[in-house]
Amino acid sequence: MASGKQLAEQYVGVFSVWVASKSDADFRQIVIRGVLSRTEIARECGFAKSVLSQNPRIKDTLRVLEDELRSRGVLPEAANPADEPHEVIPMREPSHHQAVRDAESLRRLQSENASQKAEIADLRQRLAKYEALHEALVLTGRLPR
Repeated sequence: MASGKQLAEQYVGVFSVWVASKSDADFRQIVIRGVLSRTEIARECGFAKSVLSQNPRIKDTLRVLEDELRSRGVLPEAANPADEPHEVIPMREPSHHQAVRDAESLRRLQSENASQKAEIADLRQRLAKYEALHEALVLTGRLPR
């Protein structure tokens, strides 16, 4: 079995052959979100997708390839997040209809909660009465078996 270094070298060779076998039209077909599809590259090369990020030589070669493709117009220009000002995205104001529905839902839930609290208090009172009766029957020995 090959060692990790040997596998890394083998993967670099496979990746280099894959790059050499592709034309600009081929690269255009595997562009996703402005970069080459890592999943498609790994599938075509026959190794795991993690190789593309964990093998430093392949990672650098891929970055250089994408930069070269951008300069040739195959890939779109990379958006640099540092160049764009960070803007605050305003919170969406709920519509009037949504506010009315929310208020109605809140009132309904509060009413339901209050009725359940009253029912629980009544059931606790009944339970206390029957617990006293049960205790009396146990003490007198009249509890049916």
